[in-house]
Amino acid sequence: MAAIGDDIFFATIPELNARMASKEVSAEELARAFALRLEQLGPGYNALALPLRELAGRQAKAVAEDLKHGRTRGPLQGIPYGVKDLLSLAGKPTTWGAKPYAAQVFDYSATIIGKLEDAGAVLTGKLAMVELAGGGGYRYASASLTGPGLNPWDRTRWSGGSSSGSAAAVAAGLVTFAIGSETSGSILTPASYCGVTALRPTYGLVSRYGAMALSWTLDKLGPFAHSAEDCGLVLHAIAGSDGKDPGSAGKSFYYTPQYARPMKELRIGYAPADFSERADASARPAFDAALGVLKEAGAQLMETKLPDFPYDQVLRIILSGEQGAVFEPLIASGKVEELADKAQIAGLKASLDVAAKDYLKAMRIRRVIQTAFAEIFASVDALVAPGRTGPAPPIDQPLMPLAGAAPAAAPQASGFSGLIPAGNLAGLPALALPCGFAGRLPVALQVVGAPFSENLLLSIGKEFQSRTNWHRQRPPG
Repeated sequence: MAAIGDDIFFATIPELNARMASKEVSAEELARAFALRLEQLGPGYNALALPLRELAGRQAKAVAEDLKHGRTRGPLQGIPYGVKDLLSLAGKPTTWGAKPYAAQVFDYSATIIGKLEDAGAVLTGKLAMVELAGGGGYRYASASLTGPGLNPWDRTRWSGGSSSGSAAAVAAGLVTFAIGSETSGSILTPASYCGVTALRPTYGLVSRYGAMALSWTLDKLGPFAHSAEDCGLVLHAIAGSDGKDPGSAGKSFYYTPQYARPMKELRIGYAPADFSERADASARPAFDAALGVLKEAGAQLMETKLPDFPYDQVLRIILSGEQGAVFEPLIASGKVEELADKAQIAGLKASLDVAAKDYLKAMRIRRVIQTAFAEIFASVDALVAPGRTGPAPPIDQPLMPLAGAAPAAAPQASGFSGLIPAGNLAGLPALALPCGFAGRLPVALQVVGAPFSENLLLSIGKEFQSRTNWHRQRPPG
């Protein structure tokens, strides 16, 4: 067998399939190489929560035995991956990124881990996260049991939250793909900051059984990977109905790129202000070029406005009410004081005071928001905006102002400024696509679609990535 070089750590799933098929590398060699790399380099980004080299070895050995006897399970067979440490793995610690749960062990594994094992994927480690997936709100990137997530492109910058370890591990070539979660931005933000492709699925498409609950009506699980195609292959394996998750949509997903609509038939809504007034000056050339790629591919870009709703406030009330119910035992026990971020402690305590009338009003507005977005998608096929307005901030920069501080001046035009909370309130899928750099730090687009339009989003992503190589860029060193 040839020696394993750096290229293999940044290879896509089809590329690794081809290398295994040609006997260039075996599943067991891949597992050893990736597991060791994750152990050695993961702590340098504060990305590793729990190494699983022995488990990876056993799973890879089973894959090798299957392949020896001609038993194939699909494109994820033998592919090394990691999961955010809010997913239970039987007999192993599941810390939720927080000191009060550092010794927590479940006797069952999350549905998504079982599905990936059935597909033959090889689990090499659990990945770091912001404590309690950011429940209560946090002011500093250091709000994590493992320390602040460090960006592989510049370790003085944040890798994003709350799926900090998942994004950093893919960006640094420590895993081929990773599973993260989003309640309001926790997939799109770290993917944008770390320059990796990621998919937030439609609410209910992927089972959350065995995942820490933050908000029962907002939480979603999805993949980080090296390409849109990789995200489609992973989603194919992890989606599906699950009676153990009350929020399951009861739907399956089949990745079907062969049936993609031509780009010239697609109408993509956007707000010009997002790419000029709202975007950081350093990121505007990259965003403008990305829009140019979509136009060159034939897509019809149509100026679109989001309905005028208080998206942030509505989401905050719903999230606060639900997280208060979820973490009431932690708060009542006093162990909430063990969390690393004082703002988060205060936020969790305050969540117990959300009035039922306010929660119910927010849920009623949410239903109106969902209807309004259905009307938007009658006119356009997808929406596009910056994933974040600029590159990753320094790890010591406050992520929100102190209570009572004067708010920052708002841009003259709001554009799609509420798209992340709006998309989560409406349960919409979104794809993060690396689209260039602001200085030496990556930036990304987010492409948002109607519920269960993942194949459409992935086809847009695949076409975009066939015309660019931003998803192929690697961090220095």
